[in-house]
Amino acid sequence: MAAKIEICPVEDRKQLGRFIKFPWTIYRADKYWVPPLIGEQKKLFTPEQNPFYRHAEVALFLAEKAGQTVGRIAAIVNRAHNEFYGDKIGFFGFFESTDDQDISDKLFETAGKWLREKGMDCMRGPMNFSTNEECGLLVEGFDSSPMIMMTYNPPYYIHLVERNGFYKAKDLLAFWLNTSQPIPERVLRIAEKVSREHKIHLRTLDVKRFDEEMEKVKLIYNQAWSRNWGFVPMSDEEFYHMAINLKRIAVPELLFLAEIGGEPAAFSVAVPDFNQALNRINGKLDPISLMKLLWYSRKANQLRLMLLGVRAGYRRRGIDSLLYIESLKTAKKLGYIGGEVSWILEDNTLIIRGIEAMGGRVY
Repeated sequence: MAAKIEICPVEDRKQLGRFIKFPWTIYRADKYWVPPLIGEQKKLFTPEQNPFYRHAEVALFLAEKAGQTVGRIAAIVNRAHNEFYGDKIGFFGFFESTDDQDISDKLFETAGKWLREKGMDCMRGPMNFSTNEECGLLVEGFDSSPMIMMTYNPPYYIHLVERNGFYKAKDLLAFWLNTSQPIPERVLRIAEKVSREHKIHLRTLDVKRFDEEMEKVKLIYNQAWSRNWGFVPMSDEEFYHMAINLKRIAVPELLFLAEIGGEPAAFSVAVPDFNQALNRINGKLDPISLMKLLWYSRKANQLRLMLLGVRAGYRRRGIDSLLYIESLKTAKKLGYIGGEVSWILEDNTLIIRGIEAMGGRVY
């Protein structure tokens, strides 16, 4: 007789430890998976240390079979999302499962039941926890490791998810740009022209005036993304939490702010692919692992352009092209071989055209 599958809520530290460490079971033989830092994962699921919990409810569940953990899922009610859109969308995230449809069925059934009891009428995901963090199901591009803060999963997750009745809400695209490829002359001419005509002042962020600069970035962020699918305005606490985390790994030369007439108009953030170092230490951060992390982080040779936003009222002036050009030039100067521009909504045609004009390709 087949062993029974049991779904249990995560209610103590021991269960949380099993929830966090379960991915090592799934990916132990996967050369492309990048193990997250266990300590950072613990902070992520600790309400006192993660401001997301201030406006959300989260339930974590484990699937057990024959005394072994065989799956996990999180059910999420993001009140900020539902207040912003006036809907009752629930989310699932942190989904992991062995290749067993019965296990994934029971995980989704449990998450869906919990969300229904909270008054939700729809379930969307994966979101870990929101569009401000890792989200989406990888459906193409299983031949390389994920960049920092990008999702990764085995190909069989596609059928585990789709057989539970899920269908695509939106494609999120990741583009690749090589620093070795020349910037098209046409793009350079247009960028020079718009910079002169609109008197765009492009500079790097002053990290010595971090708080002041972040106020400008926050203003742009909330306007630039306000009409994007899935966008939810971040609270001040969430915004600064994210900014401080990015500051720890950022290269100041790759943080750009565009101003027109002294007013903040656009910004972009490119960070080294910290995953190139993380995949060397298997989630640990003991003294030896810390030395490895510091050593390999200095050797990262690719970037992720993870944020680029143009404030409402300053669009269609070519500012995005200026940011792409300066980011690419600086990356090449600093020795990076290339980088990912991600993620981009499939219907964000203006941004996609700009990336493709630079030679970027969906990968």
